[in-house]
Amino acid sequence: MIYPSTIAIDGPAGSGKSSVCSALAAEFQYLFVDTGAFYRAVTLAAIRADLMAAGETAIAALAERCDFDISKDHYDDDVYTIWLNGEDVTETVRTPHVERHVSEVARMSAVRDTLNMKYRQLAKRGKVIMAGRDIGTVVLPDADLKIYLDASAEVRAIRRALQREAAGLPADYATILNTMRERDRIDSTRTVAPMLRPADAVYVNSDTMTMEQVIETLKQIIRTWKPANEGVE
Repeated sequence: MIYPSTIAIDGPAGSGKSSVCSALAAEFQYLFVDTGAFYRAVTLAAIRADLMAAGETAIAALAERCDFDISKDHYDDDVYTIWLNGEDVTETVRTPHVERHVSEVARMSAVRDTLNMKYRQLAKRGKVIMAGRDIGTVVLPDADLKIYLDASAEVRAIRRALQREAAGLPADYATILNTMRERDRIDSTRTVAPMLRPADAVYVNSDTMTMEQVIETLKQIIRTWKPANEGVE
């Protein structure tokens, strides 16, 4: 059976892209590249260097100097490690302090240009599944398969609150919902690579689906995928 070499999955924050992609990558033996994690890594580096107020030029220069990578766990295909200059920052990049600033960094065109080059290099390895908000439109416009995974802000906020409660973290639904809506506004209205649904993407709305159902739906999309030129002589 032939599977796509590159898969682009876009969608708003909290739509379950990371969880879904981890499951799909394990099932089909892909490398999962969570582009949002790389933006969080740049944000973490900028916070540590006290550069958040220094502007785009300074943060972009910092991003160029940093070494970013992603790798599978040697013992568990479901676990991915995010590296920043050789340091495992997988958990650190998902702290609320980083989350509050990541949209600001993601709007910076020079930062996006730097990271986009890195993403394309990773995609050249083949068997890569990449998640973000502009993968199918900007980063990998020629991806073999594009999927747009959507869910309402209300559903996403409930899911995020439950995740935080399960982890023993503060989980105020109203606060999370407001954050989701603001993140959506910023991501969809920014002038640089706004969040858009690719015209040729398979659309999946998960509002009424469990995570298991979403994963199974996307597995079936991958299994039934056909190359665009199949049958063309």
